[in-house]
Amino acid sequence: MKLDEKAPIAPQIYAQLREAIIRMRLLPGQPLSEKDIATMFGSSRQPAREALIKLAEAGLVRILPQRGTFVMKVSTRAVGDVRFVREAVEVAVARTCCRIAPGEALDRLHGLIERQKQAAAAGDQDGFLTLDEAFHRGLAEAIDCAEAWRVVENGKAQMDRVRYLSLPEASPMTLLIEQHEDILAAIRAKDEEAATAAMRVHLREILLALPRLAAQRPELFDDEPLPAHAEDLRAAQHAGTPPRIITRT
Repeated sequence: MKLDEKAPIAPQIYAQLREAIIRMRLLPGQPLSEKDIATMFGSSRQPAREALIKLAEAGLVRILPQRGTFVMKVSTRAVGDVRFVREAVEVAVARTCCRIAPGEALDRLHGLIERQKQAAAAGDQDGFLTLDEAFHRGLAEAIDCAEAWRVVENGKAQMDRVRYLSLPEASPMTLLIEQHEDILAAIRAKDEEAATAAMRVHLREILLALPRLAAQRPELFDDEPLPAHAEDLRAAQHAGTPPRIITRT
């Protein structure tokens, strides 16, 4: 694994290990050591130690004194909590986009959706997830509020692991693309109610996929139940998923 020697080392190690955990190249229960990481990246042990501490703060690894450091299982409770916070932030972003997002920013978002379609057609799961993230970041940038995306990004590691596992069966890429199109169409129409409804539908998709994934791959998930607020939404979805909000032509 290569590092840019001109940039701080610890953040680079953290970013690459984070991606490896999210993409399930490093599996729950797998041990990690400062020495092995330093050797892998050709660095000293100090930046490796700093990266592991940050991964522990993100809930991705557990550091056990005298026993070692291990990749943690996916926390269903953490996924539910982060999804709740993410919805609050991104619904506000979508609403504000309806009022102030410039046309050129919306054109860039449309371009990202077209590239998502190409990635889906090619079965490029990694590429699709990268473009999916770019779409949500682009919404925040369209209202000149990069901090909104940073708030989401700093807490969504657990959610990202489920998002990666959910493709392509539990949450088909074509469905997620349609939801992105609904969000963008509502924003172009300056329809705040439709935009916020479409964003909620999109961000609640994970609540439907999560129980199925946990049942299929129990070795990857902890035994904690969903928090009450997430279970309430999931039950409502099962009782009768609301119709998708479509304002595009």
